[in-house]
Order: sequence, then structure tokens, then C-alpha cells
Amino acid sequence: SNPYPGPMALLPIIIAPDPRLKRVAHPVAGVGADERRLMDDMLETMYAAPGIGLAAPQVGDPRRIIVVDVSKDNSAPLRMANPQLLESSDVLADYEEGCLSLPDQYAPVRRPDHIVVRYLDHEGEMRELTADGVLATAIQHEMDHLDGILFVDHLSSLKRSMVLRRLQKLKKLQDEAVATV
Repeated sequence: SNPYPGPMALLPIIIAPDPRLKRVAHPVAGVGADERRLMDDMLETMYAAPGIGLAAPQVGDPRRIIVVDVSKDNSAPLRMANPQLLESSDVLADYEEGCLSLPDQYAPVRRPDHIVVRYLDHEGEMRELTADGVLATAIQHEMDHLDGILFVDHLSSLKRSMVLRRLQKLKKLQDEAVATV
């Protein structure tokens, strides 16, 4: 039976620290109705957040599926299953990154500025995409999630522990607020 009722669903986003965000996701055999539904629900969830990328592990799904849209008007959604980097440039760029699983935490991360990525699209077709700038950054950030890597893992251990401590505090406050309702 279909685990996702209704036309589209907003999925709960897992907030760090959480062991599910550290697991390595597994490849999909192909893209069928279930994977398409997940991709659509992930896009809906990402747009509502709002964000420019989301990986399946962030919504508690262990599959290698990501969605990305860096357009201003949500007009360029990318749905990617089993994404693989074929090429990445030696030229690196710094972008201020944030993450829906690490709310309101931002830090500059240095990554290749130009990539070529191969993936299965929502029709199950094999595609290759050349991306640079913010799109390249967003795709690499989401692909990291599939290997249990968060953007803070690219920071110095001092900066990383500061961010995670802030999130731990935030989580505690939220839990206490829920408990008192």
C-alpha cells in the first residue's frame, strides 16, 4: 500500500544531531512511482522550508535521492537518484552554506566550483549535468548527505562543535516547550 496519502505531503525534516543523518544511504534499483512520489514530496518539503536542496536521509529515508532548485522562483527543480560525481574542478569556491537539518547555522565551505554529475532522473533516465557556482555547491552539499556528511563536517572541529552545541541547546528548548504544552 502507498505509505504517502494524498497528492503531496510535507515530510518532517530531521534536525542534527541525529544518528540517521550520519548513515550512508543506499542506491535505488530504479525510479518508479514510489521514488517519484518521494522526490515530489521532498521538493514540496524543500520549497515550504524554504531551502534550495534536500536529501532523502534528511527526511528519514535511507535512499540515495536528492532534490535541488537554486532558482529564485522554484522553476528549476532537479530530481536525482544515485547521483555520482564524474568530474570536479581543481578550482574551489567558498559559499556560505546552511542546511535545513541545521536550522539558522551558516558557515563558509570550500568546494569545487565546477562539477559533472551523473544520475537517474524522475523518469529513470540516466542523465549527465554540468553545474557550476551555487548549483554545483548545492548538489555537492546534498550528495554529502547521502554519505552521512554534514556541511559542518567540512569546518574546523572548534567551529563544528560550536554549531552542534547551539543546535543541541535549541533542541532542548524545543523539547521543553513541547513538554509544557
